[in-house]
Amino acid sequence: MTLGERIRKLRRGLDLTQQEFASRIGTTQNSVAGYETGHRNPSSSVINNICKTFSINETWLRTGAGEMFFEVSREDEISAFVEGVLTDESADFKRRFIFALSKLSPEGWDALEQFVDNISRQHSADAGADPDTTAE
Repeated sequence: MTLGERIRKLRRGLDLTQQEFASRIGTTQNSVAGYETGHRNPSSSVINNICKTFSINETWLRTGAGEMFFEVSREDEISAFVEGVLTDESADFKRRFIFALSKLSPEGWDALEQFVDNISRQHSADAGADPDTTAE
């Protein structure tokens, strides 16, 4: 499998259009199309952006050896999410929500934790419920 084929496999695996993929890595749709067809070679900075943005094993991307994704710590995953929200202009609600979280008092955190626990319990109960006995 060529580098271009691996880029296509990654993009499709992430269920992104070429335009969406290009936007996430800071390039154009035409460039991504060129990489995927082998008509263009991505620069080292593009490869680094792909690996950083999508937590991709650079060795896999360049050579096909090893696993596609590498293990990301919970802290790194949270940091990447927040960074993505802050740079995504269409994520206004997410930015407002993160800002609101930053202003929570200890009591607010307790209430939010209880709310999330209740939703989790309800989801678990719904997942285990017999669909034939569940009210419609």
